[in-house]
Amino acid sequence: MRKTYDKAFKAKIALEALRGEKTLQEIAIAYAVHPNMVRQWKALLLENAVSIFEKSGKETSAEAEAERIKDELYLQVGKLQVESETSFPPIS
Repeated sequence: MRKTYDKAFKAKIALEALRGEKTLQEIAIAYAVHPNMVRQWKALLLENAVSIFEKSGKETSAEAEAERIKDELYLQVGKLQVESETSFPPIS
């Protein structure tokens, strides 16, 4: 069975590895984890560090563009439904 580690534990180890005061091997031995895990958590921290400083609630330009296109498509579907209903009277 695999061990699972909580995010606070991973962050603590990744920060320690990032500081560079100990080698990855020393950190792995101290916390009883595999050295590859320490390396992966450190890389993940470095990769996602930018997202920490993003303002919450602020959409990226790609997300905003996708939302705009989605709204446009819903508007077109609504118009087509209205046209379809008015072009063909309901069958009774």
